[in-house]
Amino acid sequence: MSQKTIGFFTRLLDNVPAEERYALAAEQINKAEALGFDTAWVAQHHFHGDEGGLPALFPFLSYVAARTQRIRLGTGVVTLTMENPVRVAEDAVVTDILSNGRLEVGFGSGGTPRSYEAFGQQFAQRHALMDRNLGIVKAAWKGEALPGQNHLWPAGRGLELRSWQATFSAIGAEKAGAAGDGLMLSRTQPRPQGRTDASLADIQIPLIEAYLKNLPAHVAPRIMASRSVFVADDRSLALDFARTGLLRQVEKFRASGHTIDDSSVESLLRTFDVHLGTPEEVVRSLSADRALDHATEVTIQVHSVDPPHSFILRSLELFATQVAPALSWGTSNSADLRRKA
Repeated sequence: MSQKTIGFFTRLLDNVPAEERYALAAEQINKAEALGFDTAWVAQHHFHGDEGGLPALFPFLSYVAARTQRIRLGTGVVTLTMENPVRVAEDAVVTDILSNGRLEVGFGSGGTPRSYEAFGQQFAQRHALMDRNLGIVKAAWKGEALPGQNHLWPAGRGLELRSWQATFSAIGAEKAGAAGDGLMLSRTQPRPQGRTDASLADIQIPLIEAYLKNLPAHVAPRIMASRSVFVADDRSLALDFARTGLLRQVEKFRASGHTIDDSSVESLLRTFDVHLGTPEEVVRSLSADRALDHATEVTIQVHSVDPPHSFILRSLELFATQVAPALSWGTSNSADLRRKA
């Protein structure tokens, strides 16, 4: 693989009102841009503030676009199964125009089952809904006729070439590859029954292989690996934050199929695939993740450690100035900006 770009995945789980959550996330993206991060991604969650806090991605990214100049802005992801695909296509085009062509659009079929009812959809139909809606979005972006002989206006500007799909499965990876989309890999995912000791790389490398096998020969691979990374000056303090943050996630992840060993904070770090510690420790930890050898972009997030805002900013700085250079990650433009930061 060619040299990796580096990205930042925002966190919107602070115990503060929504307007403050959004202000903190915007400040973190500004910091990431100043440090030379290539992309910033935001996730969509409906109804429940303790699960993510941002139901409307495109207004937020338009807000951030007006306050940044270079960093690419991504949806990670739009839960397309609960959306009107024509409206998604329109919102994405307008956001792309306002950001001067900096938008990357990631799609997924996730979301909590109870959210589907409010949108008049069925969770059991999510895969069929995903296939249908993604087809409509891409057709609209390409200028193809929509029902009633309508065409998107403003027209798409190559967004179909900046489309990504998130998946936990080899079948999903095959679909992403066959479509020529980017592949988005999660920061953690449940281990199959009988393979509780499998590493995240053991689970994700088969997805990468399925994606590459189905990718058209003329299309360059785009593989974004999200990882939980918290870099700190003091490992013991970082562990304190991790203990608090990860314990809050235990029951939720057990309900999602994870086998959780919560006997110690170190076991929680392994279970949730968290890379934590001083820059040197995080470099060693990330170097051991074989899935990252295949990634074209590594995108870091502090969830589920959930440290305070000032420590998130410091983690971004340590990652950009010490961890990424030690691993030879980031574009030449990233390196130039890091030197100025």
